[in-house]
Amino acid sequence: MHLVDEPADHGPVVAIVGGGASGTLAAIYLLREAANQRTPLRIALIDRHGRGQAYSTAHPAHLLNSPAAMMSALVGDPGHLARWAAQAGVAHDGFLPRSAYGRYLTESLAAAERSARPTARTSRITAEVVAIRRCSRGRSLRLHLAAGGRIDADAAVLATGNLPPAAPGPVPRDRFIADPWEPGALEAAADGSPVAVLGTGLGMLDVAVALTDAHPGTVVHAISRHALLPREHRWPRPAAAVSAIPVIPAPGGTLHLTRLIREVRASAAAHPGGWQEVVDALRPQTPGLWARLTEADQRLFLAHVARYWEVHRHRVPPETARRAAALTSAGRLTVHRGRVIAATSQRDGVRLRIGPGGSAAELAVGWVVNCTGPASDITATADPLLRHLLGTGMARPDPLRLGLDADPRGALRDADGRPAGDLFTLGPLLRGSRYETTAVPEIRDQAAALARHLLASQGHARPGSAA
Repeated sequence: MHLVDEPADHGPVVAIVGGGASGTLAAIYLLREAANQRTPLRIALIDRHGRGQAYSTAHPAHLLNSPAAMMSALVGDPGHLARWAAQAGVAHDGFLPRSAYGRYLTESLAAAERSARPTARTSRITAEVVAIRRCSRGRSLRLHLAAGGRIDADAAVLATGNLPPAAPGPVPRDRFIADPWEPGALEAAADGSPVAVLGTGLGMLDVAVALTDAHPGTVVHAISRHALLPREHRWPRPAAAVSAIPVIPAPGGTLHLTRLIREVRASAAAHPGGWQEVVDALRPQTPGLWARLTEADQRLFLAHVARYWEVHRHRVPPETARRAAALTSAGRLTVHRGRVIAATSQRDGVRLRIGPGGSAAELAVGWVVNCTGPASDITATADPLLRHLLGTGMARPDPLRLGLDADPRGALRDADGRPAGDLFTLGPLLRGSRYETTAVPEIRDQAAALARHLLASQGHARPGSAA
């Protein structure tokens, strides 16, 4: 790749691995920071699809799960997305189509590039990074690509997003869609045969809408242990001020999960704006609260509380809730409580056995779609880059194995716990240490802080050492 031999006087090279929301926001803030400081900078934005998947859907009914006022790409300018939508002629009732948001991120990056010229520039590279190694001369890192090329950089940012969902047990592969957001993944399942969707979260609702729209005969069976659906946003929002809700609980010292649950419930019951306002007010507090829990309580939360929190925290737009209710009423969406304990291939599909406690003992379906959400154990990932970093000791899992261990700046810790000066991450890979780190507001803030740190530290840190 051409960035290998980029002259040093052209400024540092930062490689961003991942072109979705996390990678795009990282690039935007690096460009903005370089322009503000008039610091030469070259960015290599690398993604195997050429862009991320989260906002690649073209289905008009696939909406953002947060209102536009929460999804601005720019810190301190909450109206930026709404203004862009008005100028672009994107009609919405507060919740934009996901495809429009992908376009918004792309255009925001292009605007940051224009503002940063000629000081800084970005090269977009469609490739898969499979390994990162340190160099003894020149730039500190060499990124190896699946096709055999390489990119040399002074620093790298892992912005790969959520871990791909893991297959929940034995399912016949010829009728199993492991990742519904891979381009074209759902096309085969739009043949009108019944579909089983594993999981009942936000992804399931989008898949159900897409498949039932694609064929008038499609019936969707959603299966999960708790059979909980995401709650609906109240929209328009009431006038109650989220800022008026106190910190829950007050800062300081170790926090016990039982106390946290008790205080959140009490605040939700007492707040005039309702539990939705309390949950939203907790959002910026969540990383701090999470860090105060003991590891034992964190594990307890993940095992017994997380699903109940998620359906209240990650809510759906009213229009999506109406679509789900209409499908349920028409008998085209049924939710089953339980898990798949057996799957047998048939001539034209799969026979699933659900238990224990399932509302249907067996289901005959044409397709099985995995919407169980991100994998929960990074040490079991099939991603070649993550396996390489963990295997070589350049990175280590967080104690819960939800993602990678990193210091407060996002610098990856190696197998001995030392933070790197040239290898960083942001977004979902920090879930083990921050928990609330998968949505745009949190990733946006992380990207802004990381950009400031990277431009301040480049040239002053030794390769592989803490800056």
